[in-house]
Amino acid sequence: LEENKKQKSSSYEDDKPPNPVSFSFMVPKKEISMVPDMGKWKRSQAYADYMGFILTLNEGVKRKKLTCEYQVSETVEKLLAMLATLDRWIDETPPIDQPSRFGNKAYRTWYAKLDQEAEALVTAILPSERHDAAPEIAVYLKEAVGNSTRIDYGTGHEAAFAAFLCCLCKVGALRMEDQLAIIFKVFDKYLQVMHKLQKTYRMEPAGSQGVWGLDDFQFLPFIWGSSQLIDHPTLEPRHFVEEKVVNEYHQDYMFLECIKFINEMKTGPFAEHSNQLWNISAVPSWSKVNQGLIRMYKAECLEKFPVIQHFKFGSLLSIQPVKP
Repeated sequence: LEENKKQKSSSYEDDKPPNPVSFSFMVPKKEISMVPDMGKWKRSQAYADYMGFILTLNEGVKRKKLTCEYQVSETVEKLLAMLATLDRWIDETPPIDQPSRFGNKAYRTWYAKLDQEAEALVTAILPSERHDAAPEIAVYLKEAVGNSTRIDYGTGHEAAFAAFLCCLCKVGALRMEDQLAIIFKVFDKYLQVMHKLQKTYRMEPAGSQGVWGLDDFQFLPFIWGSSQLIDHPTLEPRHFVEEKVVNEYHQDYMFLECIKFINEMKTGPFAEHSNQLWNISAVPSWSKVNQGLIRMYKAECLEKFPVIQHFKFGSLLSIQPVKP
């Protein structure tokens, strides 16, 4: 059994990557082309690694504020610099005048820049002995910012960013001790850049379920954000629908940061524009919210063909079945 466990757990669970890890890097490609392929995805090493990564981070941020103390490694600094570059490119690419309100075509100009530079951006983040992984890992970065044809963004793009971070862990660029910084610094900055993209270019929600979805664009920050709030002495789920609470605490909690963005983007009663979140505010405890959101994430995102058909598999996130 112990042996079994070792095989299933990925290298980000060890303090240092087992050295040298042998990967034959490849450009990731789609493998799920029809609904019956979904079983292949759920049995894959990629699914196990991806879910393991999400849940490891979920444990790591439990009861922690965004403003708490944690170490910031050189790789994390480089990731933040990369995200700052993407942010700067938005400023350099203002939306154009066009008849349609949604899907500003200037987004395509912004995206073309990322498409061109992605590999170089990723190379700059990787340790020199791992530069050969850049073409593989860069694919996930390009997938993580929305679709340039449809000018939309959804949870599949968000999943690509988590996959990007997972790959950086697997090649040893990010370590176990980077856990808090991965969410509180890197993912938080990613969220800010995505919110800015969505706002600036009026991006459409990809595969949105309208008012029945959790949120038009994101899912993971609600999972990790609810974990942060577990056992909070005063804030209960019922409080996040109060604007006063959100304004007071959003710097500390990712969940409330997302609610604040919704409040800025939407008008009318909260119960109408964000019905699922309104329902969640009736759940008695944050740990129940957290467990429920993990279940919902698997069902609504990871087990939905329209989302997973776009997911790409390579040597780091492999379509091969988990070894028994």
